[in-house]
Amino acid sequence: MLATTITTPGGPEALQLTELPLPEPGAGQVRIRVEAAAVNPVDLMLRSGAFHQLGMITGPRVGVGIDLAGVVDTLGPDLTDDAADRLTPGTRVAAVLAFSPAESLAYAEYAVVPAADLAVVPDGLSSVQAASVPLNSLTAEQALDLLGPARGRTLLVTGAAGAVGGYAAQLASERGFVVSGLARPSDEAFVTSTGATLLTELPTTPAFDAVVDAAVLEPAAIAAVVDDGDYVGVIRVRPYRAERGITVHTVGFHPDGPRLAGLLERSARGELPVRVAEVLPLSEAPKAHRLVEAGGLRGRVVLVP
Repeated sequence: MLATTITTPGGPEALQLTELPLPEPGAGQVRIRVEAAAVNPVDLMLRSGAFHQLGMITGPRVGVGIDLAGVVDTLGPDLTDDAADRLTPGTRVAAVLAFSPAESLAYAEYAVVPAADLAVVPDGLSSVQAASVPLNSLTAEQALDLLGPARGRTLLVTGAAGAVGGYAAQLASERGFVVSGLARPSDEAFVTSTGATLLTELPTTPAFDAVVDAAVLEPAAIAAVVDDGDYVGVIRVRPYRAERGITVHTVGFHPDGPRLAGLLERSARGELPVRVAEVLPLSEAPKAHRLVEAGGLRGRVVLVP
């Protein structure tokens, strides 16, 4: 099968389309024929060498990609009865993969995924649309979990028109937070549709009980939190020191098949926005990375084998 791999970290040209053996599912796993894989900033970090520098990748070759949608191809041994009934061959599924230094990940023709991490894709969502949902929606949900009950608190979401921020703004509004979304003036219609109030500049003094920093503004965003408030950042590659009694949380996403199933159902019903900016063939993964690196997209770039 064909898979996108990296042998030497670097720019988009480091992505190589490689012929690899078909992966075999192990105990509790399912092999998926991939129909779509979304491109995420974490993929760019892997490609550029951030995880190599941290010692998380030491092998000669590593696969790329963690968001996928496709069709169940082969069931591995030792599945639970529920998983075997739910994931029959031909079933359409989606998942976010736990990061691992494997030779083949989501940018590939086939991928092996733990059955527990898979969610069935409902009618009404294409594989391209479904692949755009997992990582960002689950990251937003798990970021809000770190804040606990809303209790009417004020919340700033940075990057509120972006992939994680758009989900965070809407889901936080639904939980009862009073949400402001930091975004460009041109994004006002989208931000207000999530239930948030548009903010085009960070406040110059602490103003919010909590911040979900989807735009990774870090010190500038934490300065907007009141004393003894909460700050939630995304996966970090460097430490950040708390101050003024602020609790600093870091959301490190983890796969959650049942929760993803609910988010996909809501997406299929039109309750959560599905935004795809561009669809490219797997062979154009370098172009996809350049598009994401350039920034400013209002939707996902999705690769199709």
